Amino acid sequence: MGKKILVIDDNEPDRNLVKIFLNEAGFEQIVMAETGEEGAKKAESDKPDLVITDTLLPGIDGFEVCRRIREYHGRNGPKIIVITGVIDAIDAVKARKMGADDYCVKNRDLSDLIKAVKDLCQ
Repeated sequence: MGKKILVIDDNEPDRNLVKIFLNEAGFEQIVMAETGEEGAKKAESDKPDLVITDTLLPGIDGFEVCRRIREYHGRNGPKIIVITGVIDAIDAVKARKMGADDYCVKNRDLSDLIKAVKDLCQ
C-alpha cells in the first residue's frame, strides 16, 4: 500500500510495535517522531496520508498535535488517529473536537488500530 503514515510516540518500544504491525498489514512508508513538536513539523514537511499520535507526549500532547495539523491543513490534510494506553471517554470526545478521525486504545494486540488505519486509508 502506498500510503505514508506518521507515528508520533515518545515510547520507543511502542513506536516499534506499531511499525511492525503496520508493516505486517502492508504499510511500508512509516515516518517516526518522538515528540509532539517533531510530529507536528513532520506532518507539514513529510505530507503523510495518516498520522497516529499518542495522547501523552513530552512538550505538546497529542491533542495539540491534532489541533495544529487541522489548523495548518484543514480537513483536507492527513487523517488522524489518537492512541492512548488508558481508555477515557472524555479523551475520546476531546480527540474528536481537536480534529481526530478516530481514537484507539494502545495495547499489545493493536488489531483495532490496524482496522482503523485500513478504514481511513481506503
